[in-house]
Amino acid sequence: MFVGITVLSVSCNSQKNEFIMVMNETRVSFSEKNHAVDNNDNFSPCDRFLCYDTRGTVYNENLANCKSIEKVEVGTGRETVLWEPESVTGEEAAPGVAAVSWHPAEDKVIFIHGPLLSEVEERGYYGIRNRTGVEVSVDGTGKTTKIDCRDVSTEGPTLPGAHRGGTHRHEYSRNGNRIGFTYDDFLLPQFDRTIGYMEPNDTAPEGYTHYFAVLLKPSETGKSKPGEIEKAYGDSWVDPAGTMRAFIGKARSENGVDYDTALFVADVPKDVDVTSAYSGDKDNYPKPPEGVKIRRLTYGLTVHGIVRGSPDGSKIAFLAEDENRIKQAFIIDSRSTESNLNTENHFRQVSRFTSGASFIRWHPSGNWVFAVVYGNIAALYTGEDENFGTTFWLTNDEKERAELVVSNNGNMLAYNMLVPDKTGTRLYKQIFVLELEPGSKKLVSFK
Repeated sequence: MFVGITVLSVSCNSQKNEFIMVMNETRVSFSEKNHAVDNNDNFSPCDRFLCYDTRGTVYNENLANCKSIEKVEVGTGRETVLWEPESVTGEEAAPGVAAVSWHPAEDKVIFIHGPLLSEVEERGYYGIRNRTGVEVSVDGTGKTTKIDCRDVSTEGPTLPGAHRGGTHRHEYSRNGNRIGFTYDDFLLPQFDRTIGYMEPNDTAPEGYTHYFAVLLKPSETGKSKPGEIEKAYGDSWVDPAGTMRAFIGKARSENGVDYDTALFVADVPKDVDVTSAYSGDKDNYPKPPEGVKIRRLTYGLTVHGIVRGSPDGSKIAFLAEDENRIKQAFIIDSRSTESNLNTENHFRQVSRFTSGASFIRWHPSGNWVFAVVYGNIAALYTGEDENFGTTFWLTNDEKERAELVVSNNGNMLAYNMLVPDKTGTRLYKQIFVLELEPGSKKLVSFK
């Protein structure tokens, strides 16, 4: 079936068809520090480099203690520090720089950034409600750009286009025009995490490039009514233009007591006026721009992880528990509405593993979803034919792989594994790459 690759059938784990197709795995990073890819968009547009942060190298795993944003050349292992501000480490730490993603077309990356040491006296130390987005050039010059403004003043309304807390896990839309993120409010912490987006605007706060807006005003924690969302997270862009942002919502169940964790989509029209968003004040939470709508896509499923839109935006892949409470991969039509939620084939279960899946990502062809299971990497066929659900195991050793990333051309997967240092006394996160050639040419269709 695959030229130059040995394909072995294996016992089925309840899968429809299951095969082993071991690919070539190569270690990319070697320096004795952590290289966390964090399941973000870490490949450069040309797939020559990977960006990462160094969380956990000093003191502890808290992002506050992460000291640098870096890149590594896949072919040579050469590492370059892109941004390394002066910092302090410990239980109270700053500034905290982490969770980096590469722009889809330009030579820059975006990451979270807490208060500089010179700002700690005024802002306090790093925290989830005390961080913004910063871009840095990938040429090694350290040139940075401030993206979103933070205004926690209680003397009047929040500055239009600014937020009052912390943005996190910034993700460019695939056309590069919008940035999505999770958001935590500082002035009104009784509201849990939500999602937002920003885009360039001439009226953005002075010194910053983007105008901020939430996509969902959550209900106050513990005070929601049936169907209302108290927390939004696990979000990602669905379509290339950034008009749909899928997320997991913690919503009050119909019984008014329990909660559901369901799949939702925020529809953000191309022509939405981001400046129509309400920035809030010390007593009032921000509100989305006019025209943003929220759709619920699932009932009866417990959804987990980060949800992922297919390359063309027509489908969403997500993890949810099966009848045995094992996390499986599912796909759903991204345009689903309340009117078809209970129709046959509204969503389809792709995997039937005996152990939970994690870190799902799409292949650029749109015909495959990758996942980490038992520490191995599985490729799940999602094409609309009789081979749906066929699984290929690309590794077969149950090592602990994590934070899966797919290259833009679809020929490589990257991920983290723990490797001991030279003395054998400490483990560091190192980056490995799995080469899908020549098999990846067949990871497009079965024809």
